[in-house]
Amino acid sequence: MSFKSTLATFAGKSSYWILHNIFHRGSSLPGKIALKIDPEILKEIGKNYDVIVITGTNGKTLTTALTVRLLKNKYPELITNPSGSNMEQGIVGTFLKASKKKQKNLAILEIDEANVIKITRYIKPILFVFTNIFRDQLDRYGEIYTTYKKIIDGVKLAPNATIIANGDEPIFNSVNLPNKIIYYGFHLHPEDDNKDLKAPINTDGILCPKCQHIIHYHEIIYANLGNYFCPNCDFKRPKLNHFVNKLIQLTPKQSIFQIDNTDFTFNTGGLYNIYNVLAAYTVAKFFNIKDEIIKNILLDDKKVFGRQEVINIEDKKVTMMLIKNPVGFNQVVNTALSDSKPFTLVTLLNANYADGIDTSWIWDGNFEMLVNAKLSNGQKQIKQTILGGERYKDIVFRFKVAGQKEIIEEPKLDKIIDLIKQAPTKNIYVFATYTATLQFRNILSKYNYITEGIE
Repeated sequence: MSFKSTLATFAGKSSYWILHNIFHRGSSLPGKIALKIDPEILKEIGKNYDVIVITGTNGKTLTTALTVRLLKNKYPELITNPSGSNMEQGIVGTFLKASKKKQKNLAILEIDEANVIKITRYIKPILFVFTNIFRDQLDRYGEIYTTYKKIIDGVKLAPNATIIANGDEPIFNSVNLPNKIIYYGFHLHPEDDNKDLKAPINTDGILCPKCQHIIHYHEIIYANLGNYFCPNCDFKRPKLNHFVNKLIQLTPKQSIFQIDNTDFTFNTGGLYNIYNVLAAYTVAKFFNIKDEIIKNILLDDKKVFGRQEVINIEDKKVTMMLIKNPVGFNQVVNTALSDSKPFTLVTLLNANYADGIDTSWIWDGNFEMLVNAKLSNGQKQIKQTILGGERYKDIVFRFKVAGQKEIIEEPKLDKIIDLIKQAPTKNIYVFATYTATLQFRNILSKYNYITEGIE
């Protein structure tokens, strides 16, 4: 280890110790300090690890958490970044926090799409996992093709790594790579393999990469994901190595389904989350983890922060649901509306760097379906709407355009808790962007509704 990297490691570890043990909080500061001293510090501190990189627009955090649970017994000392600090300084901080090992160990890392190349310059992963590419944070990424290019530029530095990719996502089949690729996806209705469907209007990523014709589908799962083909050339979905072949039951709190003809239960709702399970399952099979072990681990009810974790605020059950782009928002809406009971809706909109500073994405979300949703008895499903966050005026205006007439506006998050206590329903859904989720959880921690905030 060079003097520079030794100094950087010492400074980073010391700052982490002070922050963690004296101030009882986490931060990306240790990674920033280490990188300032030695910009190539990852080359040294990451060299004794086999690395799995999990990246994509939606689902990175949950897929990472599930993968860690599935591989933890086989690799008890593996490291990961559970707080979602997925940029270069956060990854450096993750390695700094780990105890020094002489033998090879495993690192399972959620990586921001634009930061993949910042990692692979110095570390050559053994495995990449691609979740999906949707329009997200246009101020940082641009359109989906730009986002994927950022990922691919990083992957090209690790041609010997295996890629596990969502086979239902056309863009993941658009670039020829030397890497071995394992595909996962949905194949629910083989009898429909001759159907010819088109994606809904305003769906991204449906141009054939070979001939630029509009892609068609035999089966659409949601957005641009499904069993796609081009009617104008030979471009089509690749053969799936692992796939969901049956949906048995979907509720806001639980999903029961089959992967490769084996039943699994996951105690988190949402069709989109089954893709996250499927990605983690495919990684587990890559490491030869048996189905019975996977089944038992998936039954664990432990939630990832903001991803449908249920928090009790007196007699109210508050379900936190992260939102950040139109596709993700629409899937969260579908999950909440699958509830058979009325609920109170809280929506918190921020526009900081980690959220994306451009809030225009809310105009592509299906707020109209949310506002107009009704129960089987004809009553409105949302009994009360509470809107807040740093950009509350933007979200208020969007709800009004969607037709919501009665709105409670409250930009201060600590006062949101009082409004939740007074809400007319027991069930509360909180839709919140990333930094709003962090802020709200820290307030919940302050008032002892949860045991801790988030690093």
